[in-house]
Amino acid sequence: MHDQHWTTAPLVAFDLEGSGSQDHEHEAILEVGVVPLAAGRPDIRNAYDSTVNPGRRIQPRLWSSPGLTNDVLGLAPRLDAIEPELAGRLNGTSIVGHNVNVDWRLLSPRCPGIRPASLIDTLKLARLVHRNTQPRTLTALLAYYELDGEVTKLSGGQPHRALWDAVGAGLLLGALIRELPHGDSLTVTGLHTVAGVSLGDAEQTLPLF
Repeated sequence: MHDQHWTTAPLVAFDLEGSGSQDHEHEAILEVGVVPLAAGRPDIRNAYDSTVNPGRRIQPRLWSSPGLTNDVLGLAPRLDAIEPELAGRLNGTSIVGHNVNVDWRLLSPRCPGIRPASLIDTLKLARLVHRNTQPRTLTALLAYYELDGEVTKLSGGQPHRALWDAVGAGLLLGALIRELPHGDSLTVTGLHTVAGVSLGDAEQTLPLF
């Protein structure tokens, strides 16, 4: 299976929005977005996204995701209610995300029933492709590749919301792979070599710059 082309592998772009690292171990998940990749592109027809009720009021911050107000979150399902849906979509897959360890560190202890096969990090891949010549944030990289408009069209959302960011990670993956030598023939093994991170390294997140 690991010799198959990367576009035929079970890849799922994922993003979540949290209450902020200032909450430390009490950080709450506020929104999730899951987008399977088909032939290397986001399959928006089979995407899933949901706001998440954190069970408490969230203090707004300057960096808070737009639209995730306490009124909106108060009407959302709790995380344990959507965990089976997430597990059904993520278990056994390779989760693709930008600085994916940040999301996995937050998700894994709260949803122990979610067991992906591996993690694929577009930030790690961007560092390989661009070295130190380009910005590292998801929005900046999507703008560099002129993909931000397509992300908005596909997701119907805006940056720093889970579905937008998940679609963006999925599109960015393909753009970065096309920059690699022999990227058109990249296998699953090759993808994990250049962009894989360990499921056990959830605490070892990469700085953006």
